[in-house]
Amino acid sequence: MSAASALIELAHAVDAAQVALLSRDLVETGLGWSWRDQRVARAIGSPDNVVLAARVDQRLVGAAIMYFGQDEARLNLLAVAPPWQRTGLGTRLVHWLEASVLTAGVSVVYLEVRAGNAGAQAFYRGLGYRPVTLLQGYYQGRESALLMARDLWLSLPAGTR
Repeated sequence: MSAASALIELAHAVDAAQVALLSRDLVETGLGWSWRDQRVARAIGSPDNVVLAARVDQRLVGAAIMYFGQDEARLNLLAVAPPWQRTGLGTRLVHWLEASVLTAGVSVVYLEVRAGNAGAQAFYRGLGYRPVTLLQGYYQGRESALLMARDLWLSLPAGTR
């Protein structure tokens, strides 16, 4: 399987239920389900969010949700189906969103990751994200999160900022 074979595009309202299931099964396991289809549909319809869908043969295999604020962006969700993990698809989704962030004139991207999820933390570190602080009890008071951030402008070549 190659991440290059996946089509990445803006998600549509009909994708909300599948994106929600990816979140429930891959990201929110054991925490309660907050990214239900209604919430995902609101994000898809909101001008303050970009919701991506990654498809292979019309099947949704990954998704990402980024919120765009005035001065910062927040990666709210990144989920990639197990057969497609470690293929570069997650990296493609994040890079697509980061390019959008720069186009919007925003520099800093924040995200939260489970404090105990060393694999996800390593993935984000590999993309240039750095730990900011530990958020005790962030997930429904049950589990802590590590807040991570990346200033995208710092990675741009001199003269392009």
